[in-house]
Amino acid sequence: MTGEPTPFQAETSGELTDRPEVWEVERSSEAYRGAKTTTRVDRVHMPGSGGEDEVVAREYLDHPGAVGALALDEYGRVLMVSQYRHPVAHRLWELPAGVRDEEGEPPVLTAQRELREEAGFAAEDWYELADFFPSPGFSSERIQVFLGRGLTRLDEAEIGFDRIHEETDMVLRWVPLQEAVEAALDGRLRNGAAVVGVLAANAARGSLASLRPAR
Repeated sequence: MTGEPTPFQAETSGELTDRPEVWEVERSSEAYRGAKTTTRVDRVHMPGSGGEDEVVAREYLDHPGAVGALALDEYGRVLMVSQYRHPVAHRLWELPAGVRDEEGEPPVLTAQRELREEAGFAAEDWYELADFFPSPGFSSERIQVFLGRGLTRLDEAEIGFDRIHEETDMVLRWVPLQEAVEAALDGRLRNGAAVVGVLAANAARGSLASLRPAR
């Protein structure tokens, strides 16, 4: 009910948009460095219960970011891949995707590379589809999903990629977009980039011209 007191600050107008903001960090240290990610501990100045600032430790995964490629063919089907994911002990249906591990490579070019390497396809037209932080409470990872149209199958010489480890037994499948949406809403599709990408593509269906061309 409006008019009642609330312990929370209320914002009632303005554009609904996230905004950059940086709180003072007194000290930052590296707790662990892996092949592609680093665990950091920052001591951050935050408001305390008594009105005075407190210095609080926040541990998080420093991640270079990732991209996903939602390839949509002329029949309204999405190209999906299935592979084993050790941290969750599941084989998941996903979009061709990967970590932004090539310094200076624009995100859309990473998406194009992942579609080529993991699925053996190229797309003529690319659009920005979704952009999100999957786990902002403990990771800096940002995932950008791009929509690719005008697909062409590549031969092995054009792919130029040797599949190892989890990628050796990847399975490809063309899935009608509506079937993928139903799988996401039913909880049968649980990869974050796949769920967000599929639902975003479904929301944009019929108005793809409104999507921003990828740069």
